[in-house]
Amino acid sequence: MPQKIALLGSTGSIGTQALDVISRYPDKFKVDLLTGCNNIELLTLQARKFLPDSVVICNKEHYKQLKDNLKGTKIKVFAGAKEMEQAVALSDADVVLAAIVGYSGLRPTIAAINAGKKIALANKETLVVAGEIITVLAARSGSTIIPVDSEHSAIFQCLTGEDNKAIEKITLTASGGPFLKISADKLQHVKPGDALKHPNWNMGDKVTIDSASLMNKGLEVIEAKWLFGLDPEQIKVIIHPQSIIHSFVHFNDGSVKAQLGIPDMRMPILYALSYPSRYLSDLPRLEFKDHNNLTFEEPDHKRFRNLSLAFVALKEGGNMPCILNAANEMAVNAFLKGIVGFMQMPDIVEYALENSEFTATPDLESLEESDREARIIAQNFIDKLQHII
Repeated sequence: MPQKIALLGSTGSIGTQALDVISRYPDKFKVDLLTGCNNIELLTLQARKFLPDSVVICNKEHYKQLKDNLKGTKIKVFAGAKEMEQAVALSDADVVLAAIVGYSGLRPTIAAINAGKKIALANKETLVVAGEIITVLAARSGSTIIPVDSEHSAIFQCLTGEDNKAIEKITLTASGGPFLKISADKLQHVKPGDALKHPNWNMGDKVTIDSASLMNKGLEVIEAKWLFGLDPEQIKVIIHPQSIIHSFVHFNDGSVKAQLGIPDMRMPILYALSYPSRYLSDLPRLEFKDHNNLTFEEPDHKRFRNLSLAFVALKEGGNMPCILNAANEMAVNAFLKGIVGFMQMPDIVEYALENSEFTATPDLESLEESDREARIIAQNFIDKLQHII
């Protein structure tokens, strides 16, 4: 029988690529649940093509339109954030692909974990914000978390069959984004359209901006700590502009493993959905003759301060990663709207970290309060910057 898949965030970049993967294996996968927020046109098309048991639109304003769009089908239609959590928990899905971008993906992912589902995790913010809580809940429910991020998928694959105690460190690779060679002075004047031109990867707007500022890598550093049980000192970052080597594991005997492939998110998506098997695919192959110049360099923490701020938040622990994530979401949104400049985004994040109340051992409710307060603090700072501009 095909595995039943619940796809949270089906209209986003990861969601659409996941459905492309699923469509290639009709005998292996069956869509059981689709969720979206505002893009009812695309969600309607997806639902009519894959005929899931249920569809949830988070924005309740779109419920009637979606219901009308799916008239004549047997698809159940729900609306609202709480309804999404309930639908995930009650779904017959064998695998839940968590692909909602940002903090809003936390609660639905927790619902899937509490239900004991296998999680294909593309929403890194779940572990960034609540890594310790998620780890405890997964252990309690028996839920398995398989990473979808290409870098964490690479580490996961390199560790298959290995003893995690033998890890000396890991190195996450970063492309460096579109501004790798641009001076700090010029970075003051780059526009959102410039930042959205990623040289290698096809991603959504928020993740692409995070990649350009290296915050995406900072969030991945925090995620890696919880996925693989590492200390902050065991996690390194190296710039690898070609995006062919997706990450390294360094072992205590001096050996190093790496996972390679072309930059195509459909590969780690397929691996997460099919694990522990590997399915034959017709996705493009890596040809070494086409990539004979693989280079590496240290990240520039002065031009890309977000990476350093992420390490600071990780080392301080508690609710600091939650504050980092909330402030960054506000900063990216303001940059995309043209309200603040590219180099002001880390200023916003740093201000929120320095002016938010620290909680050493937060529960889920206090994390939600930290997220709310950090967004207010970040917005107040954005307003000041806008006034200065």
